[in-house]
Amino acid sequence: MAKEKGKVRIAAVADIHCTKSSQGVFQPLFAEISERADVLLLGGDLTDYGLPEEARVLARELTAAKVPVIGVLGNHDYECGKHQEVYDILCEAGVIMLDGNAHEVHGVGFAGTKGFAGGFGRGALAPWGEASIKLFVQEAIDEALKLEKAVARLRTQQRIALLHYSPIQATVEGEPPEIFAFLGSSRLAEPLSRYPVNAVFHGHAHHGAFEGRTMGDIPVYNVSIPVLRRDFPEQSPFYILEVPSDEDN
Repeated sequence: MAKEKGKVRIAAVADIHCTKSSQGVFQPLFAEISERADVLLLGGDLTDYGLPEEARVLARELTAAKVPVIGVLGNHDYECGKHQEVYDILCEAGVIMLDGNAHEVHGVGFAGTKGFAGGFGRGALAPWGEASIKLFVQEAIDEALKLEKAVARLRTQQRIALLHYSPIQATVEGEPPEIFAFLGSSRLAEPLSRYPVNAVFHGHAHHGAFEGRTMGDIPVYNVSIPVLRRDFPEQSPFYILEVPSDEDN
């Protein structure tokens, strides 16, 4: 389908968990997205165990995508300690991987990073006590700073943030409350109060809620495949957001 003048259709999905035996599984999905959207966002957990072999299978599956593909890594992509290889394989396959950087497609700016855990609001873990706790919190702070650096670079009117971990509690609700702190961090929402975006996409919370909003009223979408299949059972598991394009102005 040709791009409509003045509009950009953004398809988003997360947590595809591609395995070594996934050959042929995702090609129909990516082909359908190419027919219905102008760009595809992949919100992390692109592989199941973070194996280069899994990334190579995904790279072959993505040959069915005929639109620009933008992605971030998720926690599963780090499991085997070969996340840089996974990242490089997907970059070589033409995926625009974001890790604290930004990219423009069809006049829309995209900024992204993986994000991290730590909890939300008053329940957020503070950097107090043992050195290991301070290191854990620092990881969340570092990821928030990466996101801030990325969104600060955007000069387009339409701006989208892509994460794996959630920046708000609302889209992890539905998960056991005991694990909320491991599903995201409100520190990721702080840069968006200084550099607002039009929408945020993330995954990770397989049993969370589809939609929520930041304190600044920015819509946040949990596009984990299990959530999309649960909330939109009659549709293929991806979500399309349509935004105006600066490109045609």
